Amino acid sequence: TPLEQELQFLVEHAGRYLTKDPTPQDVLSVYAGLRPLVKASDSDGNTSALSRDHTILVSRTGLLSIVGGKWTTYRKMGEDVINKAAPIAGLELKESPTPEMRLHGAPTMQESPDQIGGSLEESLSMYGSDAKHIQGLVQDTPAWGQKIHDNLPYIQAEIIWAVRQEMSRTLEDALSRRTRALLLDAKAALEAAPKVAELMAHELGRDTAWQQAQIDAFRARATASLLT
Repeated sequence: TPLEQELQFLVEHAGRYLTKDPTPQDVLSVYAGLRPLVKASDSDGNTSALSRDHTILVSRTGLLSIVGGKWTTYRKMGEDVINKAAPIAGLELKESPTPEMRLHGAPTMQESPDQIGGSLEESLSMYGSDAKHIQGLVQDTPAWGQKIHDNLPYIQAEIIWAVRQEMSRTLEDALSRRTRALLLDAKAALEAAPKVAELMAHELGRDTAWQQAQIDAFRARATASLLT
C-alpha cells in the first residue's frame, strides 16, 4: 500500500514538470512495490547508490545463487547463470543462442514493425505479430472490437486472447497483468469487471456464481488502488 508521504512526494515533484500541478484527486490508480537489492559490504544504508543489476554468488560447496535483477533483463540473467554454472558442473561451455532468438510476437524476416501495426489499432501494437490474430477475432465476432470501458484502451478481443493464448484464468489476472487496466484507472477497471468476467466465464465454461466470486475478489483488490 502506498504511503501518504510517497504520494505527496510524487505529486509535488510531478508538478515541477507538468503544465498543470496535479493533485491527489487527479490520481486514477495507486500501487507500491518492493525491489530486493544486493547490499554492498561497505554500504552506508543509502539504497539509491546500490546497483539494480543482478549478482551471481557461488558458495564454497558450489551452490550458485542469483540475487537482484529485474524482469526486463531475465534473458541476460539466464545466460549469465548458465555461463557460470557450466564450469562449476564440469560441462562444456557453449555460446548462448539467446542474442539471436526472437521473443514471441517479434516480426519475422519478411515482416517489419510498420507492416504489422499499419492497419491495426494503435492499442494492439504491443502484441507485435500477434496483433493480426486479435484483429482476426474482431473480424469473426465484431462485438469483441468494442472497448471494455470508455476510459480504457483495451477491447474485448484482448480478453478473449488472454484467456485462449495467455492462460488468463482470473479476473484480476486479466485486468491487472494481461492488460494494465487496474494500473491505468482503478475505477474504470472496477466498472469493466462484470463485462470482463462475463467474457471469461463464457470462454472457460464457468457459471454466474464464478463470475460473482471473481468480481468480489477483484473489487477487494482494486479498492486498494483507489485513493479514499
